[in-house]
This record gives sequence, C-alpha cells and structure tokens, in this order.
Amino acid sequence: MAKQWEEKKVSLGGTIVVGAITLVVGIALGIAWNVFAPKFLPYLGIQSAATHDWSALDEVYNTLAANYDGEIDQKTIVEGAKKGLVAAIGDVYTEYMTDTEAEEYEALLHGDVGAGIGIEMGLRDGYVRVIRTLPDNPAGKAGVKAGDIIYKVNGEEVYSESTETIANKLRGAAGTEVELTVVRDGEEKSFKLTRETINNVSAYAEYDGNTAIITVSRFDNDTGSRVQKIVNEEFPGKNIKKVILDLRSNGGGYVSAAKDLLSLWIDGEAVLIQKGAHMNNTTTYANRSQAKLANMPTIVLVNGGTASASEIVAGALKDYDKATIIGEKTFGKGVVQTLLNLSHNTMLKVTTARWYTPKGNSINGDGIQPDVEVELTYDDANHSRDPQMDAAKKYNIKEKTS
Repeated sequence: MAKQWEEKKVSLGGTIVVGAITLVVGIALGIAWNVFAPKFLPYLGIQSAATHDWSALDEVYNTLAANYDGEIDQKTIVEGAKKGLVAAIGDVYTEYMTDTEAEEYEALLHGDVGAGIGIEMGLRDGYVRVIRTLPDNPAGKAGVKAGDIIYKVNGEEVYSESTETIANKLRGAAGTEVELTVVRDGEEKSFKLTRETINNVSAYAEYDGNTAIITVSRFDNDTGSRVQKIVNEEFPGKNIKKVILDLRSNGGGYVSAAKDLLSLWIDGEAVLIQKGAHMNNTTTYANRSQAKLANMPTIVLVNGGTASASEIVAGALKDYDKATIIGEKTFGKGVVQTLLNLSHNTMLKVTTARWYTPKGNSINGDGIQPDVEVELTYDDANHSRDPQMDAAKKYNIKEKTS
C-alpha cells in the first residue's frame, strides 16, 4: 500500500527549494541587496549605475569564502544573488531568469513545448493539479486523472514548485522516460511515461452545425491573425450564426494578440487601460475595419485558469456587451509584465503596470464573474463530460436582452 501523504499548502508563486549551500548564500545575498557594497559588484563583474552602500554583501561573501569547507562556484553565487534580489520584491509575477530559463520561457510562450506527457496544469486549492489530460497522449493513456496533485518528478518532490518549474521538469526529448508521482485521495501513485511530441497550436476552430467553436490556448504573437484568417476564410462558406470563444485554462500571453483578437468584435474602441508608476498611462485601442463579428451572437467560456490576456478579452467583450460569459470565475490577474533582456542572454520579467477594462474596472485578485455560472468538476473531466460547453451550445443569446 502506498504511504499516506501529508498535505502541505503552497502559495501561488511556489517556494525556492535550495539544494546547495552556494545557492542558499546567493538567495541570502539577494534578499539583503539593499545594503550591499558597491565594491563587491565589480568583483563579480556587475556594474552599478547608482551609488549605494553594498558593504553587507562584501562582508557575507568574504566571511563565506574564508570559512566554507568546500569550493564556491562564483557564477552560482551571482545567479543566486540575482534571483534573491528580484524575489525579495515579493511579487510572484516578477522574476529573474537565467539564460536557460529565458530560452525555455520564450519557447513556451510561442508554443514550442517540444515533447511532453500531454497534461494541462493549474494551481487549485493551493496545489498544482492536473486540470485535464490531452487526448491520445501519454499521461491520459497511463491513467493520470484530472484533480491529481503533482507531487514528484523523477523522485524529486516538486509539489511546492510553480507550474512553470514543474512543466520544465516534465518536458524533454521525445522518446525519453519520466516518472511522475501524483497524490490522489491522500495516496501516492507513480507513472512511468514516455514523452511524445505535443502539437500545441495557439488557436483553432471546430464547428457544430452553424456554431463555430474557437479555442484559444494562449496568446502568441500570431494568435490574432490566426483567428482572423479562420473568420475570413472559413466562416463565409459555413453560414455561421453563433460563436463560442473558449478561453478556459488560457493563462495569457501577448497583450497585442489580445487586442488583435478583440478587433474582430470591437471596431477602434478602447479595449485596455494601463497605469504604471514608471510609465505614462496608456489606452490600447482595437484595430479599425476588422470587426466582422461585431454583431455575431458570442459566448465566452472561462474558468479559474483563464488569466491575464484572456481576462483582457473577456473583460472588454463583457464591458461592450458583445458576449455572454459562461463558466467559472476567472483567475484575477490584472497586472502587466514586460520582458527585459539583460546581459548574457538572461532576462527580467517585471510587473510594470496594472490594467483595467474599458469601463475602468480592475479585476486583479477578483477575476471576472460569469453571467452564467456552470461548474466543470474533475469527475466531469475524467469522464469526458463538458457541461460548460454543453451550456454554451444550448444558450440562446437573445435571453440576455429579453
């Protein structure tokens, strides 16, 4: 019998798990960065434009070097200090990425996930859980189920890590094996899985009679043009009477892609307001003369994994009364991150602004409440039931204004 698993709650951003003393010291140095000595930065090859008292950093490093019984990897110390500096801000969305992490993040943002096991993950009830298994992929075939808590990858505990970190550990070369351990009903279950190439386009359309179902899994830089092409080339011959826009478990992506998608419904009007301490307040407007769906009865499907750019789309369509929102309350990420390139191919992802819907509403921490609440349970997902999609197909748009 599998051993009983003791539950431990984890926050949204996950926690930093430290495996080496050099990284421990690096994080400590970063957290105390506001008092570090300027003379220490050039010693590490880092230049500082501002004048600060960095003496504490110099003291910690010199004391460590003089007393630690082992070799110190200077590069690891520097990388740990950078991560600690950024983590000390306390914003789960702002992070420093090494060159490898930056490369992986960019690939993920563009859907280049390589090979994996075919699951969608998300934070639920304090844990990273399987939201659903993709059809005809390794995890589903092996018996991994929606609702499973992801506990270990190759024997390493990862339940306190972020979704992104766990995803990186699960990805790898096609044909290689990975052991996934989940917790289900308080017990551990392990699966040895062989990674397969995952087809992960950002948007695609399916049809149910005169209803077009457009699924957008993320907002890549070509997502808006991809959907526009579908509308322009496929819709005319299908006599489309209704559109279902499925944004469930879409964690976001490029704001520009959200704007391009919204331009199919909104003609030249404001779709997003951004306000930040280090930037001028800006208003983003939809493109003109592209709103071919302006009068199309539309339903937007959302859930707790609908976040960021997805909420921008849902919020604007709701404000302009262009769509009925069905499903569950969205995640509530009303902040904007900017990717800033650093030396040696490293990167900062920094929260630079808060965003508001066209009517000036902030959804940060609150999410978007659907017009029609419909729950999709783990049991539904495990038995291929989709009551949210069923409700969207049956819903009469005219009911909203009658």
